[in-house]
Amino acid sequence: MAVNQGGRTRRRLSTEQRREQLLSVGARLFSESPYDEVWIEQVAEIAGVSRGLLYHYFPAKRDFFAAVVERESERMLRMTAAVPGVPVREQLTAGLDAYLEYVEAHAHGYRAFHRADAAGDQAVRRVYRRALAAQERQILAALVADPEFGPLCAARPDTRLAVRGWLAFTTAVCLEWLRGSELGREQVRDLCARALLGVLTP
Repeated sequence: MAVNQGGRTRRRLSTEQRREQLLSVGARLFSESPYDEVWIEQVAEIAGVSRGLLYHYFPAKRDFFAAVVERESERMLRMTAAVPGVPVREQLTAGLDAYLEYVEAHAHGYRAFHRADAAGDQAVRRVYRRALAAQERQILAALVADPEFGPLCAARPDTRLAVRGWLAFTTAVCLEWLRGSELGREQVRDLCARALLGVLTP
């Protein structure tokens, strides 16, 4: 334990715990305010650390926001990873359940992740777009490997564009749901599932 200048007791954290704490604070701030309105000093003050320590972990604000975006991307990819041998229709339901559970449990991180494309910093926007591309590849790989959808994908040159559009649709639905939609989680899941199946099936 350590005591800061204000006399409050501050718990010592491991390097990984401190990094996770800072990213959690960043996710909340970036979800509530545009990129340009979040200051590193705010993050340090809320986390109870010096600005110098924060810069030790993240050399610049763009590095910090990029790390927030990457953390949320990795979480989403892990939670919605395809299961070999399981039909896409079954995986879609299970994957959306996991995804929506994540959206609810990590609402700040989810909002922060999707604010990245509006950031003026091109480096941050590239991180966000790489993350979306990883989601797109994960979905396409599952579709191509599926006995039902694989042949359809091979015969349709617009599959990639359809998946990209569906990701944008699902994001818009989830962000609106977080704002206080009357729909329950199962209704949102079924809406998103129907949207993907609708654009993929003849």
